[in-house]
Amino acid sequence: MSNIQYNEDNIVSLDWKDHIRLRPGMYIGKLGNGTAADDGIYILIKEVIDNSIDEYVMGHGKKIEISIKDEKVSIRDFGRGIPLGKVVECVSKINTGGKYDSKAFKKSVGLNGVGTKAVNALSEYFKVKSIRDGKSKTAEFSKGEITKNGKITSCDEPNGTLIEFIPDNSIFKNYSFRNEFVSEMLWNYAYLNSGLKLKFNNETMYSKNGLLDLLSKKVNEKNIKYPIIYLKGEDIEIALTHSNSYGDDYYSFVNGQFTTQGGTHLSAFREAIVKTIRDFYNKNFDSRDIHSGVIAAISVRIEDPIFESQTKTKLGSQNISPEGPTMRSFVGGFISKELDNYLHRHEDTAKAILNKIKQAEKERKEIAGIKSIARKKAKVANLHNKKLRDCRIHYNMNKKDPELKEKTTIFITEGDSASGSITKARDVQTQAVFSLRGKPLNSYGLTKKIVYQNEEFNLLQHALNIEDGLEGLRYNRVVIATDADVDGMHIRLLLLTFFLQFFPELVTHNHLYILETPLFRVRDKKETYYCYSEQEKQNAINKLRGKAEITRFKGLGEISPDEFGGFIGDDIRLSPVNLQSSTQIEELLSYYMGKNTPMRQEFIISNLKVELNDLTETLKNGKRKKEDKPEIITQELF
Repeated sequence: MSNIQYNEDNIVSLDWKDHIRLRPGMYIGKLGNGTAADDGIYILIKEVIDNSIDEYVMGHGKKIEISIKDEKVSIRDFGRGIPLGKVVECVSKINTGGKYDSKAFKKSVGLNGVGTKAVNALSEYFKVKSIRDGKSKTAEFSKGEITKNGKITSCDEPNGTLIEFIPDNSIFKNYSFRNEFVSEMLWNYAYLNSGLKLKFNNETMYSKNGLLDLLSKKVNEKNIKYPIIYLKGEDIEIALTHSNSYGDDYYSFVNGQFTTQGGTHLSAFREAIVKTIRDFYNKNFDSRDIHSGVIAAISVRIEDPIFESQTKTKLGSQNISPEGPTMRSFVGGFISKELDNYLHRHEDTAKAILNKIKQAEKERKEIAGIKSIARKKAKVANLHNKKLRDCRIHYNMNKKDPELKEKTTIFITEGDSASGSITKARDVQTQAVFSLRGKPLNSYGLTKKIVYQNEEFNLLQHALNIEDGLEGLRYNRVVIATDADVDGMHIRLLLLTFFLQFFPELVTHNHLYILETPLFRVRDKKETYYCYSEQEKQNAINKLRGKAEITRFKGLGEISPDEFGGFIGDDIRLSPVNLQSSTQIEELLSYYMGKNTPMRQEFIISNLKVELNDLTETLKNGKRKKEDKPEIITQELF
């Protein structure tokens, strides 16, 4: 038995800022370094903007200005401004704010009074300035500690609030902002708040038609079966169409918050679509055939929303207000009435939906036999052939534990040596490994039959559990881990083609990543540096004053398990696979993975000429050292 004492001295009360800094995940979800759209530094931005959005929704301020320069974030709204006598308390005292008065903020996102305080506590520099009716008040903080408490002074600026902050590098290690993630976030705010203008650096986000604009940007007109259906009612807005794709893709929002993991409103929406279409055609279609190819968005505004975590990515509310109807009846009633009316008025759309459902039904029945055999093979192969070395945390959707799923990662590797290194180095609790055998098939232009007929694709699909959509996805992060050579890049492209062709929602919902591993190890007897680029290698050589042993890693299998553990642990470097809103998947795959079109041939030849000219100039000027290996030069050319 332990002799450790447990008495009054063991009871500790933490200051508000200390608790946030000790347990930041409780307030902003994961930390990260900015390589993923849901990393903590973007949540900090969101927490501030949510307050500005609430002002706009209440009818105050039609513009928000955002800028990021040298890692300093500046957000200026033109709402009413924080009451001057409560500026300090509103950003530094938990459970202090104006949103507890439901009359003032009836359908707000941030109701817990924590958001801006968390930004303050997790920033090495934080400034708040409020302007109200010709007067202003400014306060500055560092890691939650007030460093400047300005007096109320006269001011000729328009009303509003300015927040500036620099995230604390000791918490968000080696972070950097990616403008494309911020831009995507702000566009969602624009779509959900028609008429609001957001300015980010040199870009202006503005939407006149809400979710219709959002879906129009997400889809290619050539790839949809009928014009987007757009319906709007009191506190609810939807946009819906069917594409030629296999999977379905839904975007859901609550009170302006992008609920990336869905929730009760999305479940009600999906159910309502099935019921309404079955009733309209008076046929008991399989729900899978109705959902096949659906691309849709839903936004609802409700009172006192209940989310399943502080980051508000999944809605848990069963009712739209404390005494109002259930979410199911509210969403279902709207869809049942409005979508049914729309289909009666638009016969061409109704016909197109029917044809799409019949097409999906035909394809499903054609591969039913293949799927049954493939499932049995997948189970046997995964159990006995050890293609999948699973983690001990088996995420089960029935547990409804998003924080458990958040921790899980699967590495898709090539060959036994690479998978062996990762398997030995991984965290067996949360990290799984799937080993490929050889190069995957180029799946571009093929039907979904190939997913079940091809052993590698079939096993991979079942390992991820994505056959029936993302709700069953067993791992939060799917990481492609291939060698940094020509063959490795080719395998990477073939896997990306497979996912984009058959499971694009894995990419559009930010689950797919590329593992970055060091190209070089530079060391002397005292220090070791792992370098991910030629520039980092040169910097390391300079630090060691040229007396260094340089190792070029050509494959993952050449990195020892002990070393590999440092590359897939807390400091893991991942490059997210992202698609810009304007990217059209069909055009992208056709260009890169289709037949050799004249356009692609011209691109390759032109860029090869540029690389050859640069290489010739480099060699002529003697900038490339003689000891640099030819294979490195070859990789740079391609």
